[in-house]
Amino acid sequence: MHDSSSAPLPKLTPRSADSHKGDYGRVLIIGGSRGMAGAPALAGKAALRSGAGLVTLAVPRSIQSTVASFEPSYMTLGQGEAGDTAIPVSCFSDLHELTQSMTAVAVGPGLSTVSRTPELVQRLYNEVVAPMIIDADGLNALAKHAQCLKGPGGPRILTPHPGEFQRLAGQLCAGETAARAQQAGKLCRRDSSGQTIVVLKGYQTIVTDGQQYTVNQTGNPGMATGGTGDCLTGILSALVAQGLSTWEAARLGAHVHGLAGDLAAAQLGQVALIASDLIDYLPAAYELLSHLPS
Repeated sequence: MHDSSSAPLPKLTPRSADSHKGDYGRVLIIGGSRGMAGAPALAGKAALRSGAGLVTLAVPRSIQSTVASFEPSYMTLGQGEAGDTAIPVSCFSDLHELTQSMTAVAVGPGLSTVSRTPELVQRLYNEVVAPMIIDADGLNALAKHAQCLKGPGGPRILTPHPGEFQRLAGQLCAGETAARAQQAGKLCRRDSSGQTIVVLKGYQTIVTDGQQYTVNQTGNPGMATGGTGDCLTGILSALVAQGLSTWEAARLGAHVHGLAGDLAAAQLGQVALIASDLIDYLPAAYELLSHLPS
């Protein structure tokens, strides 16, 4: 693998004056469980702030009203029965059909791994054709069905932190940057079709497709707080939905995620930073990026 960190960052296409919301993609976020309503909400709000035209959250019916209350600009779809604590595997067919009208799908924020949820994730991973971003409990579910990494149904971005990476790869995450990049690249190459990107989060986040890698230089320790990974999932989903390839979206998404965190920390301090602050600073981050030379 070679280091592509010096390559220019990808850029979104400038918006046409006569464009409409359908031009900027449809994002579906599948997640949430009882006690974890905030995770899909953060992902949904980050997707909206990252330019997605339409965002829909598929969440357990038991928490739908709570999730909907966080933000009026996304849509929610209740799944399962009112007493379900998580999305049941019986919802697979309806979810699969729904993905066919989406330009990007995210699976995992707040999903939980109770009952047969890992089976639901595995089927979505292997059968959904749309580009998919997998995070949090989506990754933990895949770790229980690691063989499915060999056969994704379409382009995939995996976003593990070191602990999730260890469960997926079956080995401790290396401390040295180049070694972590090689580990992440090896995980990508389990997919012989070459459709898998890994974003290995942490200090100097690694982005790799198994053939090349970049080392992200934005971000700060204040982002080590619950919910920031959900924000990254939303960012990546929106960038893919707007037409970037998964490789381009992963590179730009990791950068803008860290940049928003840096802008937030500069104003609020690292200790006080919370995930919703990061979303608040996404507009400023995108504005800064828009002025970078091509």
